[in-house]
Amino acid sequence: GHRGCGLSRRAVMEKHYVGLDVSTKKTSVCVLSEDGEILLETDVATDPLEIYAAVKPWRRSLAKVGHETGSLSPWLHKELQRAGLPIVCLEALHTRASLAAQRNKTDRNDALGIAQLLRSGWCKTVHVKSDEAHRMRLLQDKARAVLRALQPCLHIDLCTVD
Repeated sequence: GHRGCGLSRRAVMEKHYVGLDVSTKKTSVCVLSEDGEILLETDVATDPLEIYAAVKPWRRSLAKVGHETGSLSPWLHKELQRAGLPIVCLEALHTRASLAAQRNKTDRNDALGIAQLLRSGWCKTVHVKSDEAHRMRLLQDKARAVLRALQPCLHIDLCTVD
């Protein structure tokens, strides 16, 4: 049992959901209980340590922590995963469509909407590629650009180069 620790069985078993609305400088964080109660709404620097510190009180009961795809997604996702958070990346178009009905569009409301999507299960998650896959893609893009630049000199058809 949990005698002496001051927590009820319900509190120990309850799941929590975190929505992150990420921008370059700040991230809006919203923590929801499984009943939909807002437990935290705050803004922190877009830094994995700051985000982790904000959700740390619920770390043992977090069911999912979600953010949308974006330019910072690969880095932030991996760092929060390394910190032990159950992080998921949500497909941006699907998430935007789900949040479009909001009356008051703010970063905090988007974070709340993401947390609600996670809680309801009505979200589309996407795989975040490894650093190695990102490097490989970058190399392929660079090689393609070089071939395009050389195409007039080499008389090659780029449709056959891939």
